[in-house]
Amino acid sequence: MSYLMMDLAGLSVSEEEAVLLQHPQVGGIILFTRNFSNKSQLIDLVKSVRTIRADLLIAVDHEGGRVQRFRDEFSLIPAMGDILPAANGDMSLAQRWSKELGFLMAIELVACDIDLSFAPVLDVNGISDVIGKRSFSPNPQEVSLLAASFIEGMNQAGMAAVGKHFPGHGSVKADTHVAMAEDNRLKEDIFNHDIKPFQQLMAQQQLNGVMPAHVVYTQVDANPAGFSSYWLQDVLRQDLAFDGVIFSDDLGMKGASFAGDYLGRAQAALSAGCDMILVCNDPEGVKTLLSEFTWPAQAPKSNAQQLKADMTQVMISLGSTERWEKAQMLAKQILAK
Repeated sequence: MSYLMMDLAGLSVSEEEAVLLQHPQVGGIILFTRNFSNKSQLIDLVKSVRTIRADLLIAVDHEGGRVQRFRDEFSLIPAMGDILPAANGDMSLAQRWSKELGFLMAIELVACDIDLSFAPVLDVNGISDVIGKRSFSPNPQEVSLLAASFIEGMNQAGMAAVGKHFPGHGSVKADTHVAMAEDNRLKEDIFNHDIKPFQQLMAQQQLNGVMPAHVVYTQVDANPAGFSSYWLQDVLRQDLAFDGVIFSDDLGMKGASFAGDYLGRAQAALSAGCDMILVCNDPEGVKTLLSEFTWPAQAPKSNAQQLKADMTQVMISLGSTERWEKAQMLAKQILAK
């Protein structure tokens, strides 16, 4: 069964949203800064969602750096691209720091009963306007090493990892939120460079989810990766043997517009191989998909419930806050550099 991840308009669940959340095709919600005023309110919001549907995945983009939806009462997480320079190029030290930052980011979300941060970014930094320091490094091997450590920390906090933006957005200048994006490099360049972190982390079975890019790799396939059966089924499922959850990027982004209206975009993404499609900042689009779209009845390729947070780690951390406090000090140290 395929699912929709929707968002919420404000600080609480409206009556209309409560009805939508009960639709069987809704598999989760994604939170934004507009859904947050303080930690107590956020916890109440999550509780109200759990009361309606305990099984829903609750997610947020909380990578660190400029992409961190909750700031007040949360630790500020440095940009991933600042970790290795702050360690003066010492990879062993940077890996230790990356693990602790992954733990810090995840434990504070899981403590609020939030399942997922869509992280880490596995793009290899290049010319992209929208990636930049969201990437760990311009070097694929450094991205792999630091991301593996970050994921280890996330897992120790009870959170699964969702790598993005497959097969790599770092060498595409355009921002797919507002523009159609093309990568005209040869297939060999992409496979020898951008895809390496995904390949390595999948081989280590460290990724439970993947989010593909809204980018057309023109020398490989005519469709953006998130709408391409070649990228999602031939490469991701078969060649890389990935058996986790494939999330679409937001279907409201400009990079998704090639597929037409929301009905066309949803059909294209699910047919290509996505398990859960995201529609953000467009409640009418959500209602259209839940009322008019004919959802495919295929058997699930993956189990989204494997991405639910493990709350036992929070209870352990609340009992002994030493690691949490040291990780907070580390984050402040890196931000101050």
